[in-house]
Amino acid sequence: MTHHAGHGYEAKAAQGEGGVGPKLKTENPATGEPGRTYEGHSREQALAIAREVREAFPGWRRTSFTERGIVVGTAGRILRERKDTFARLMAEEMGKPVTEGLAEIEKCAFNCDYFVENAERFLANEPVELEGGRAYVTFNPLGPLLAVMPWNFPFWQVFRAAVPALMAGNTVLLKHASNVPGSALAIEDVFREAGAPDNVFRTILIAGRDTAELIDSPHVAAVTLTGSVAAGKAVAEAVGRNLKKTVLELGGSDAYLVLDDADIQQAATVAAKARMVNGGQSCIAGKRFVVIAPVREAFETALAEKMSAIRMGDPLDPATKLGPLVSVGARDEIHRQVRESIEKGARLLCGGEVPDRRGAWYPPTVLTDVRPGQPAYDEEVFGPVAAIIEARDIEHAIRIANDSEFGLGSGVLTRDIRRGEEIAANDLEAGMAFVNENVRSDPRMPFGGVKHSGYGRECGVFGIREFVNIKSVHVRE
Repeated sequence: MTHHAGHGYEAKAAQGEGGVGPKLKTENPATGEPGRTYEGHSREQALAIAREVREAFPGWRRTSFTERGIVVGTAGRILRERKDTFARLMAEEMGKPVTEGLAEIEKCAFNCDYFVENAERFLANEPVELEGGRAYVTFNPLGPLLAVMPWNFPFWQVFRAAVPALMAGNTVLLKHASNVPGSALAIEDVFREAGAPDNVFRTILIAGRDTAELIDSPHVAAVTLTGSVAAGKAVAEAVGRNLKKTVLELGGSDAYLVLDDADIQQAATVAAKARMVNGGQSCIAGKRFVVIAPVREAFETALAEKMSAIRMGDPLDPATKLGPLVSVGARDEIHRQVRESIEKGARLLCGGEVPDRRGAWYPPTVLTDVRPGQPAYDEEVFGPVAAIIEARDIEHAIRIANDSEFGLGSGVLTRDIRRGEEIAANDLEAGMAFVNENVRSDPRMPFGGVKHSGYGRECGVFGIREFVNIKSVHVRE
């Protein structure tokens, strides 16, 4: 079945424009069977849509926070009303278990509510004490934001970026991952049905290689990307050429320190939950567990037990805790990383075998004796594979945690809350640090990283202020 990307006003944008867009074919990762095929946009169509999003900007920026809030708040209500449909769509396109999909949609709706309630306060004029008149800082929208988004949280990543941008008065152009076109179009439908004026939020279905041309377009004011380090570097290069504002949220290899006073069962519970976020396919999933030597064996046993107990199965079954990975290719790459790590001295505690069934399946896996030179130590493993690394003491553990190109999330597991908090707040080179719980994103807290995990922040007051002109105003009276 072919679904035309045009439904509604997108078809109008395409009329009279030359070129043929790509065909985007989806595949169900649970079964390996082909899903729907979508007609993509040609380069010319995509650039024409960007122009329309730019033309919609002056009208949208002049709306009040109340008017924008009605649109965004209604989008949240539509999400909640259709959450079952959207959760199933994510399961079919990228394998997310429906229970996780329902939670993702609820989080998107909460994000809508949060920024409806707080955007005006976050962007209110800030007075400055200056002699000789009145002075203040005002926050004006920048213009059309190009959002380049990944497949792993097909709704949340988009709403996390788009909602604060829209509430600030920017318009949004979405270039989503090519394997979730149904989700991309569904999100456009949500905003249209919520009453967003024409072209305030648009989806384009193009190949990743055509993104640079959009960044070059004078109709795009700023870019936000969530994706790989390679994608981030490519976008940063294109953005640098064009001197456009950007936020990059890239990979992560989150380290959790397990101190020698930790409650081992509780630590293993947190670690398993952290590692299995989105089947391990998350930039903020816990990936490296740095354990102080005296408790390593006890932690190994406890984590292998917790991971082995996770139920893998049909993503449409509410009892499933681990669905398929996004694709067979992604699964094969993870298995390569596991095999190569074992060949270089890592020890397999559970999992590590490709199941004999169709689809992109891989079991919860735990490796220990993980050291530099092994993929499980050096690379981001984007799947359900936990790496246990031994440390001599706390200073050594902190060094290991920071010995990474990434710096997104981090954690400390300990009974000594004060010491754990001090390490989290001051010692870990990461954009987020959690004590005795797993790292997660929340609309109320800034989200982002350092080093190769990117720059800039999403969520909270810091997120909504990324894509505004922070303008100084001085009035002599």
